[in-house]
Amino acid sequence: MIDAIKNVSSLSLSRGIGSISSDENTTSLLGQLQKPVENAGVSFASVLGSVASSTMDSLKAAESKSIDAIQGKANTREVVDAVMEANQSLQTSIALRDKLVSAYLDISKMQI
Repeated sequence: MIDAIKNVSSLSLSRGIGSISSDENTTSLLGQLQKPVENAGVSFASVLGSVASSTMDSLKAAESKSIDAIQGKANTREVVDAVMEANQSLQTSIALRDKLVSAYLDISKMQI
């Protein structure tokens, strides 16, 4: 990719468009772009699922820490840290949900 960028800097107006398409690096770069993506990475659904599960784990940890404090097994600092972490992850999840709903509503308002 960097070689292709370097080749663009060597272009001049006198070479013309025809010589650009015959350039070896340009055609190999275009060939790479036209290939179907085999491994696109992590899907959006799996990312949302992992965010939701991590939020639930955080809430469960805060709840268990609160129960430990009631039983005298945890100090106040640990409970406050766990509850604040759960609060932060819950607020992040709510903000993400609001953005998704807003995007869905914007898309549904578009004319086809």
